[in-house]
Amino acid sequence: MILRRALAGLTTRGRSFVAAGTTAVVCAFVLGERDLLRAGVLVLALPLLCVLAVSRTRYRLACARRLTPSRLPVGHEARADLLMENVSRLPSGLLMVEDQVPYTLGGRARFVLDRIEPRGSRELSYRIRSDVRGRYRVGPLVVRLTDPFGMVELVRSFSQADTLTVTPAIVALPPGRLAGAWTGGGDSPARTVASAGEDDIAPREYRHGDDLRRVHWRSTARRGELMVRREEQHWQNSGTLFMDTRRRAHWGEGPGSSFEQAVSVTASVGVHLARAGMGLRLVTDAGEAVPPAVDGAFEGLLLDALAVARVSDEGSLTPGLAALRGASALRREGEGLVVAVFGALDVEEARQVAAARRGTSTFVAVLVAPDLATHDENAHGGGAARVLRSAGWRVVSVRSAAELAGAWALADHATEDFARDHTGNGGGA
Repeated sequence: MILRRALAGLTTRGRSFVAAGTTAVVCAFVLGERDLLRAGVLVLALPLLCVLAVSRTRYRLACARRLTPSRLPVGHEARADLLMENVSRLPSGLLMVEDQVPYTLGGRARFVLDRIEPRGSRELSYRIRSDVRGRYRVGPLVVRLTDPFGMVELVRSFSQADTLTVTPAIVALPPGRLAGAWTGGGDSPARTVASAGEDDIAPREYRHGDDLRRVHWRSTARRGELMVRREEQHWQNSGTLFMDTRRRAHWGEGPGSSFEQAVSVTASVGVHLARAGMGLRLVTDAGEAVPPAVDGAFEGLLLDALAVARVSDEGSLTPGLAALRGASALRREGEGLVVAVFGALDVEEARQVAAARRGTSTFVAVLVAPDLATHDENAHGGGAARVLRSAGWRVVSVRSAAELAGAWALADHATEDFARDHTGNGGGA
């Protein structure tokens, strides 16, 4: 089996030698030339001896790979470090090492190693970069064994591969919280109900995971179901990111397309709010995409999901808006903050989106538009923005994710203007 693989591994030079040697031997018999026969046998034997030598190679090699970092934004570089070890008692011969790298990351990384002593090792490294987000498979490592004459090449492959996640570009947003996005008072994220007697505590239904020591037995007896004391009144430090991924809502191709800009906007807002301590989830037009996470895991989950986000063939926002309303209904306190990123919205779709706002929650719409003047004036974009503003949404428009930092700072003024206009007219949101 190994000999057959080695014969199949003859290089162009090796095959040429075999063909030349065979031809010389045949001609020697036809012409009766012994000298030609000797030369033909020598030429034919050389690649066959190389096949035999390579096929009997018993190198035991080990490989380890480390990607630093394993997750990075588009346009940044990662470093791949390889460690090749010869764990056999024999020195290796000439090795050609090739790590399989997708073309998007820069193509294959190739190295030539002359010799690795017994129990020795070699460290190799190369850099990879991508301007296209996604999840890429790096590896496996392929080792090509060759003889000194270049007659035979035997390929051996490792099975280990690593994953590099290229996330959307992140835009740094101004520090601080959107006015109205957080509720409560003081500096603590929770407020304990103090000076409240047993009869003054407002109980609620028992939920899976509640401490049984908090069961309010008087209310349980009166209601006929388990009720627990509401000992803490938590702040509204939760929120939702909503992203419209419909194909019909976006235009253009490549990194400059509106969809790519919308993905970058969503990632930037999500990272900014997550690092500010807000509990988030991601909802798209198809429904919930990333549920709430604990212990600061949401940022990584969000970036992993957005790294592979693609446009959908959904024709309506109904499934996503239903998921948005459903979660809000389950929480009496409301969502706290909803940031929705849209491409193109017509007036009817804007009315559906506007109807999703309820209670005192803060709703922000980021409209990704190629031409802000056109977006503000025509019925396609401007009408949608007016509908959302009239329903109490804060609306900001950007041409690209690069403009998000300035637009985010204006989100506070959007609500102030809305409140001032409606107060002057005797109305309210």
